[in-house]
Amino acid sequence: QVQLVESGGGLVQAGGSLRLSCAASGRFFSTYAVGWFRQAPGKDREFVAAIIGTSGPTYSDSVEGRFTISRDNARNTLYLQMNSLAPEDTAVYYCSAGPSIGPTGFKNDYWGQGTQVTVSK
Repeated sequence: QVQLVESGGGLVQAGGSLRLSCAASGRFFSTYAVGWFRQAPGKDREFVAAIIGTSGPTYSDSVEGRFTISRDNARNTLYLQMNSLAPEDTAVYYCSAGPSIGPTGFKNDYWGQGTQVTVSK
């Protein structure tokens, strides 16, 4: 019912910026919580940022202050603005969407295919 496609990844030097986009199809996208996750080589997928319900954005400690999540429901698009990138941010970034579960969680019913972000020194 919802399909997600990430874009905007690439190679950037440390200290640089990238903006990731997640284009959604499906009529229920605007009602869903949304978030970004990432997975580095040899590591588990980890939470990056989310917008759940009417609460403000939430971020992992590792990205707070550097990344900004936003959504444009009119365009069915989710964004992740990434500033002050560091090599530790290198990962495949995935967007996700699904119904909220309380104020701080949501069902990851839908996933994109991911977009690679590589940060060099």
